[in-house]
Amino acid sequence: MAIETRLAPRTALFLPASNPRAIEKARGLPVDLVILDLEDAVKPTDKDAARTAAASAIREGLGGKPVAVRINAPGTPDCGPDMVLLRETPADFVVVPKVETARAALDVHSVMLKPVLAMIETPSGVLAAHEIAAAQMVHGLIAGTNDLRAELRIPPAADRSGLALALQTIVLAARAGGAWALDGVFNALGDSQALGEECRAGRAMGFDGKTLIHPNQIDIAAEAFAPSEAEREEARALIEAASGGAERFRDRMIEEMHVAQARALLARA
Repeated sequence: MAIETRLAPRTALFLPASNPRAIEKARGLPVDLVILDLEDAVKPTDKDAARTAAASAIREGLGGKPVAVRINAPGTPDCGPDMVLLRETPADFVVVPKVETARAALDVHSVMLKPVLAMIETPSGVLAAHEIAAAQMVHGLIAGTNDLRAELRIPPAADRSGLALALQTIVLAARAGGAWALDGVFNALGDSQALGEECRAGRAMGFDGKTLIHPNQIDIAAEAFAPSEAEREEARALIEAASGGAERFRDRMIEEMHVAQARALLARA
């Protein structure tokens, strides 16, 4: 369940914790959240060095940006060492892979004492997303679209239509639990047009922002998930015009719900 005073990130960039140049570059990037990755992005032989580098980077700071660390999945040999070394760091969040129960997130939180961003990457995780998002220590859900594709046996080249139910379930669970909902990564690094289209589709589905795997994706995702100037103007005009109760505004009916929605949009902008 998210802390209401913290706005969800529009952009969350995964970085290999084993890559010092990437970490140094991240300090100057206009990204909302940096996620230092100890899992998929790190070779097995580099795990020890990566967790040490992550702890050092977190203590030094990432240019004032919030920072999360993705530990290795619970039950794997590297998960325990990750938690032990990183629990004393000032990381803002811990990203937990392949969460399938609220208990799995609670177990990590009980060791690290940090808000959890739970990755929903399996069919079991999708079906349990409601209870996971509702857990007090869970601050957000992240759609693990690559793993979901594999688990659901969706061909790699297929569009996201086969993921639609899973993605919408993640958003529904996050909203019911008061948690963030972050969309999954986009793999085609050279296709900026398709990235923009996927970001806009994700926002239309209700996601707060998108997880990214390359700095070149930041500006595109940030723009797609930010309210447009037209949306901001509409929101300001609606708030100014509203006088309470159901009433007509620009040839449509509005009520207090729409005013609250407009205020939230301006706060996010």
